[in-house]
Amino acid sequence: MIIIRMTGGLGNQMFQYALYMKLKSQGKEVKFDDINEYRHNLARPIMLPIFGLEYPRATWEEIIALIDLSPRISQRIKRKLFGKKSVEIRERDINFDPRLLENDPAYLTGYFQSEKYFVDIKEDVRKAFAFPNYIDMQFPTDLEQKINEYQNMIKHTEAISIHIRRGDYLLVDELYGGICTDAYYEAAITYMQTRHPDAVFYVFSNDIAWVKKWLENRYIEKDGQKNAGNFIIITGTNEYTGFVDMMLMSQCKHHIIANSSFSWWAAYLNSSPVKTVIAPEKWLNDNDSRDIFTEDMVRISAEGAFL
Repeated sequence: MIIIRMTGGLGNQMFQYALYMKLKSQGKEVKFDDINEYRHNLARPIMLPIFGLEYPRATWEEIIALIDLSPRISQRIKRKLFGKKSVEIRERDINFDPRLLENDPAYLTGYFQSEKYFVDIKEDVRKAFAFPNYIDMQFPTDLEQKINEYQNMIKHTEAISIHIRRGDYLLVDELYGGICTDAYYEAAITYMQTRHPDAVFYVFSNDIAWVKKWLENRYIEKDGQKNAGNFIIITGTNEYTGFVDMMLMSQCKHHIIANSSFSWWAAYLNSSPVKTVIAPEKWLNDNDSRDIFTEDMVRISAEGAFL
């Protein structure tokens, strides 16, 4: 048996589920540990059910057996005499780790943020992450109306999504900071405007107040002009309805993503062969994270230079 430890928000859960699909395609028995990371009051919500997905859940006894942490006296004595016999495998870094596709039994811990884990079944993965019709989800009337309006605008414009991730990223600035800078976004926007003169930018963020000030200072009123770009800020979602942002992003024609698995998936779920996806040169400050980037991405540095 293989158990995948579920962790993080929607984007991370999607990478973990994609790995689950790959391992299942190899004929392996795979379950999820959705206990350890999600039993605390401050834990992020488990969001995979929004896609209508179900998954086999490992029992506590199965988890304990694989990581060899049974509290029983006999097992504690055995560990004391012969050492711990855990089959836990932690990914070495954020890059593709082939061991995760080879070992069985195993308890897998990590984020698995690379298409390389599932590239041969990528269309199946995209189908698994199909969003339901929002009308069937019984949103409050005002949010349903907003979604309808946004979808109509995105459908009838040269829609380009921009994702600006702040909030929790500011708490670990040493890991995420200084990557998606003003220079990064300015270079990305200019690149898109050059290639798509009729571009309309749909801005998604977990810090709407900051985004409004940023746009006002840099674009909405630039050199006394108010025609430096056409920007629409997407509002109305929260932690539990944030998947609506991913759905709307994925419906845009092109994408400017942050160093975030959330916008990575939004761009990935757009299967158009002519889409443009702009990504930051770096994903994290503590390793090269080379395998998270797909071949079609255009990468821009924090200084605004093209890779």
